Amino acid sequence: MGFNSSAEQAEIVPLWKTYRDQFPVTANSIYLNHAAVSPLPRLSAEAMQDLADDVLRFGSLHYDAWLNTYEGLRVAAARLIGAHRDEIAIVKNTSEGIATVALGLDWRPGDKIVAFKEEFPANIWPWLRLEPRGVSVEWLSITDPLDRIDEACRGAKLLSVSFVQYLSGLRANIKAIGEICRRRRCFFFLDAIQGLGAFPIDVEACRIDALAADGHKWMLGPEGCGILYVRKARMEELEPVEFGWSNTAAYNDFSSRDQTLRRDAGRYEPGTLNTIGCYGLRASIEFLLEVEISQIAPVVQALADRLAEGASAKGYLLGAARTPETGAGIVSIRKNELDSRLIVRQLKDRKILAVPRQGWVRLSPHFYLSMEEIEEVVATLP
Repeated sequence: MGFNSSAEQAEIVPLWKTYRDQFPVTANSIYLNHAAVSPLPRLSAEAMQDLADDVLRFGSLHYDAWLNTYEGLRVAAARLIGAHRDEIAIVKNTSEGIATVALGLDWRPGDKIVAFKEEFPANIWPWLRLEPRGVSVEWLSITDPLDRIDEACRGAKLLSVSFVQYLSGLRANIKAIGEICRRRRCFFFLDAIQGLGAFPIDVEACRIDALAADGHKWMLGPEGCGILYVRKARMEELEPVEFGWSNTAAYNDFSSRDQTLRRDAGRYEPGTLNTIGCYGLRASIEFLLEVEISQIAPVVQALADRLAEGASAKGYLLGAARTPETGAGIVSIRKNELDSRLIVRQLKDRKILAVPRQGWVRLSPHFYLSMEEIEEVVATLP
């Protein structure tokens, strides 16, 4: 008699069906805006609600639990990217992380940065603001071949790139870029916000020196709470640019005037943390670790592939060609004769949430959506 084992049966159940109850947003819409702001999973919202209720009734009586949450967030974030908890700082957002790197390195006249012109402004302005100090920026395109990137990195002090481009959705070959940076002795910074939580990142395998990401997109966390990773071996090169009571090793001794920095990435945390955000982001990352990024990535890729395929069949242009190596969770589409804002409005009328971006309609599904919902979106596109 043939039958499926319990393990085989578990594999047959679609991922979205296993975790659907964590996402009450599905009762109200087909949510395709994770590249902007993600809805919270139930357990993340509950974690923050529990803290708010506790503070309402007890104030800071349970402050030890707050400290445990900060530590739990560092440990979970480190697991997510293959780092050590000592290499994780808690920051407000990706921009703060980028600014910490951009302003913390010892720049000299004649230094060169390699960056990419398609980046979100947060990954452009900090580098441009170094130009008055004699630092030059060589602007490449994310579509340039690796040989071109390799040549640009000759003599460069730093390369900065997004894991996934915010508009086109193109996923960078960060392992190959990391190898180039290692060989050229170039500091490798990654803006990870548009991919971390949906696609795997291993900072050791990719030789990443620093990484920043806010939690409110693919990590399914709240706004205003993110992570900054700095490789332990590079910390002495990266000075804190915001300095407060908690950057120092003796931060628990309020009478101390010793400015010796903390030995871990906490040296980049200048004061009180976003406690309620830490509760939510810790819960979200631990949830993603439970689901496993190795399971999430192919689902997100498949959902986005189908959106791209279906839109193309209806005459839409794609912001970037998709391959198994370069595709991610973002699909940007447009029709020359249609206003992207009008398309987004029509989708919203059908309870499908997308966003207009620079003349494109940007769609960004996460793993808890079903392929049937994606087919509904494709059928609804005008």
